[in-house]
Amino acid sequence: MFRNVVLGQYYPVESLSHRLDPRTKIVMAIIYIVVLFLVKGVPAYGVLSAFSLGAILLSRVPVRLVLRTLRPILFILAFTLVLHVFFTKGEPLFTLGPLTGSRQGLVQGAFMASRLLLLISTTSLLTLTTSPIALTDGIEALLRPFKPLGVPAHELAMMMTIALRFIPTLLEEAEKIMKAQMARGADFESGNIVKRARGMVPLLVPLFVGAFRRADDLALAMEARCYRGGENRTRMKQLRLGLADYVALTVFSAIMASSIVLGRLLL
Repeated sequence: MFRNVVLGQYYPVESLSHRLDPRTKIVMAIIYIVVLFLVKGVPAYGVLSAFSLGAILLSRVPVRLVLRTLRPILFILAFTLVLHVFFTKGEPLFTLGPLTGSRQGLVQGAFMASRLLLLISTTSLLTLTTSPIALTDGIEALLRPFKPLGVPAHELAMMMTIALRFIPTLLEEAEKIMKAQMARGADFESGNIVKRARGMVPLLVPLFVGAFRRADDLALAMEARCYRGGENRTRMKQLRLGLADYVALTVFSAIMASSIVLGRLLL
């Protein structure tokens, strides 16, 4: 059930995307999300879709692995599409009982579903192509200018990275607990949605206990190694932007600008 969730996982392989500086990938992911919510229209989405497909192929991450990131949100996509179809006013398209679907609702729902698909599939490349340590260094380097304002850059970066790193671990543990309870007769797959939700309650208690135990073990291990935060810490590998980063940022900026222009001109 949870083995299909790949959020927070790192896929080690040699590719140009893996070699890029983590700051470059984080900045591109943020700009991509902003542009995705700014543009409208088929041409703009076509450009963004082509960029996403190219980025996936360039990263050498298996396409099926990227598609697995979409499985947990399929219900949300279907729910979003149905809501837009039946609750957006416009030209009647079909009738289902007391509800009438509109053409404008279908178009708007399709755009919203496409936006979510592109958002999840493309931004998942950030964690799939960036190791947790590199991600921590990248986030900390980007937050460092805000440190004089009181922003705890190192602590925030460490918390975000640990949270992402532990998502696959917690899902794996949830899978083990679920199998152990199924061996004792628990049923998680039959009944309506309310019954299934109730069946998940016995799963949450050992899962939270295990999460707190892991957090305590991690804290003890960090203290045993004299970890004291980001003050006076040195790094064996310093982050430096290379030629590939500047080329990637230039190409990325051109693609994002063209999608915005197409979205504005063809509205």
